[in-house]
Amino acid sequence: MSLMGLTAVSLGKKIKAGEVSAVEAVQEALASIHEKEEAVNSFVTVEKERALKRAGEVQKGIQDGTYTGALAGVPVAIKDNMCTKGVLTTCSSKILENYVPTFSSEAVLRLEKAGAVVLGKTNMDEFAMGSTTETSAYGATKNPWNTDHVPGGSSGGSCAAVAAEECSYALGSDTGGSIRQPSSFCGVTGMKPTYGTVSRYGLIAYGSSLDQIGPVAKDVTDCAVILETIAAHDKKDSTSVERKDYDFTSALKDDVKGMKIGIPKDYFGEGLDAEVREKVMAAAKALEAKGAVLEEFDLSLVEYAIPAYYVIACAEASSNLARFDGVKYGFRTEEYNGLHNMYKKTRSEGFGAEVKRRIMLGSFVLSSGYYDAYYLKALRTKALIKQAFDKAFSRYDMILAPAAPTTAPQLGKSLSDPIKMYLGDIYTISVNLAGLPGISLPCGKDSKGLPIGLQLIGNCFEEKKIIQAAYAFELTREYEHCPLAAGK
Repeated sequence: MSLMGLTAVSLGKKIKAGEVSAVEAVQEALASIHEKEEAVNSFVTVEKERALKRAGEVQKGIQDGTYTGALAGVPVAIKDNMCTKGVLTTCSSKILENYVPTFSSEAVLRLEKAGAVVLGKTNMDEFAMGSTTETSAYGATKNPWNTDHVPGGSSGGSCAAVAAEECSYALGSDTGGSIRQPSSFCGVTGMKPTYGTVSRYGLIAYGSSLDQIGPVAKDVTDCAVILETIAAHDKKDSTSVERKDYDFTSALKDDVKGMKIGIPKDYFGEGLDAEVREKVMAAAKALEAKGAVLEEFDLSLVEYAIPAYYVIACAEASSNLARFDGVKYGFRTEEYNGLHNMYKKTRSEGFGAEVKRRIMLGSFVLSSGYYDAYYLKALRTKALIKQAFDKAFSRYDMILAPAAPTTAPQLGKSLSDPIKMYLGDIYTISVNLAGLPGISLPCGKDSKGLPIGLQLIGNCFEEKKIIQAAYAFELTREYEHCPLAAGK
């Protein structure tokens, strides 16, 4: 098996044991990127010389005992909305096409402190706005399982890069399912931690009350190790939470006996593909066979989650994106007449259609006369959704659901109907509205050979429970390498 076909933890062990070097691992990753990028387009920026130089430094650090962690020397890809010092960070938008940060995000710094080697930045929906990675200014990313299909979004580049075995693991960000949904579409494992667990410092914001950085990897063990590495309280982030326990790897136990798992009827009704339902329920039965207790229940309020989410997220986006005006950094229009004309032309030329749509929607719901009718009502709905989850978690250890209603749609099919694309987030957005942790992992394929993802949702700060259940289920099936990664 190739080095990129190994899990991040397995590769880390080989590097630590001296079986391979960090430089060899990075060379293989770069060769894989060179071979597959034309087909997949999962990277915006690849830092070849920088990665090789860093790999040499890390190798010395491993040998002299500076780096002792499980991820030392292992190549990683970073979603292009996380600042990386000295490396182009564009959010896959023309408006940031020349932006090179002078600092790195806290999550990236923590990975580098542990000896990780950053290969480059992955493609994404522009400013994380989209569910297919087709709104990128650098072209759509393709699904490595079938390049006629989307990889999901907005962290589609990160998930496609892991599935195509161009890197060992990646970081993504999740605002309304942006890690879990593309992980489901690409047949990899992705995790969104409880809001505030991973610092948002250096993450270019879309919806500040919803965004959370998380890992994308081949298995649950990798996700637990990565999360343990990047999770910490950060004084630079006012939304960062100080937790007593960051030991997520201790939950890697094959034991679900007596765990109460709630299955929301609302998530298994109309709109869910029959093959997805069959595979997700088969996964539930596999956990039941291991001793878990399954029970169906009514979660309620599901139909209100999508409108509440898009009102809140777009309102925050219109505020967050106001800073991109061509004055201090990024793209500026060439011809303009006065300051206000420069603002208008820069923003109209720099932003793509989907970003403009969301800025306009956000500005509308925040405007005088509509603020109470839409934005405040959405905030009240968000509170009710959190109450519904609180009630569910008073009875269950976790909730089991699909990660998406279908498998990956074909390229070009979603963008023509934005509302349909928004509705595809139905099973993931409530988790962000309530600030909960969730994990998506593969549970089978449909008749077209496209991956299907299982989602486990936990109560706030109870990542360990969902990691434990996900790990127990994962042991019932082998990891499947996609055809592109297997060289077919």
